[in-house]
Amino acid sequence: MAARTFHKPPATNEEPGPYVAHAAYGCTEPHEHYAPYVAHEPDPDAPAPPRFADTVSRRMGRALHPVNARLDDHLPTDHKLSRVYRVGAGLTGLLLVAFGILGLIDQIGFFDTGGDTVLALNTNGALSVLSICIGALLFFGMVVGGTFASSLNIVLGVLFIASGFVNLALLDTGLNFLAFRIQNVLFSFVVGVMLMWFGMYGRVGSALPHDNPYWRARHPERAAREDRARRVQGRPPVMHGRCP
Repeated sequence: MAARTFHKPPATNEEPGPYVAHAAYGCTEPHEHYAPYVAHEPDPDAPAPPRFADTVSRRMGRALHPVNARLDDHLPTDHKLSRVYRVGAGLTGLLLVAFGILGLIDQIGFFDTGGDTVLALNTNGALSVLSICIGALLFFGMVVGGTFASSLNIVLGVLFIASGFVNLALLDTGLNFLAFRIQNVLFSFVVGVMLMWFGMYGRVGSALPHDNPYWRARHPERAAREDRARRVQGRPPVMHGRCP
């Protein structure tokens, strides 16, 4: 920072007048030279600062709707993210449907807790039917793909983890209608984590690439600025979630 230089006025025979503090500057010490305070009128063309209520409303909207556009509107159907969501839903759904069908083939009682096993997991008729229903729902998500498949994987992943904790507490009680054993609890945790990973892939993270559709939906102003900068540099803007 450049040092400020003060020039001493030439000596005169006049008596110096009383010192008046520069209250406008918050200064109470005398100075040899001090520029007078000049009031500035507000610029009528300057944009008004955003109101606190508007800022809070905008941030709440982003928190409640972090992605304001569907993946299918930004990416082709064969995009990498959509393929990951489809594969995750399809593989998990196939595993659950196979488990449920094998349980029904063995003709295990609907609420039987006698210890019948399929694929090293304890099961009964109710658990078999439930597994087939969830597997069919995952197959539907695989067909739809996009953001729907991602959200479905996340929701079912959370439910599988919650089911593991609930059934862990019911293992040795009369409310264990699904005939869970400790291996079923561990399987529920593994499937839940796997589904959540597939659902959050490319959607949650602090280092998402700027051509990611979720990043662009969460940061529309920055995405627009980057597109304008690319046009100035003679490069095409990001389209459909990827650089063309």
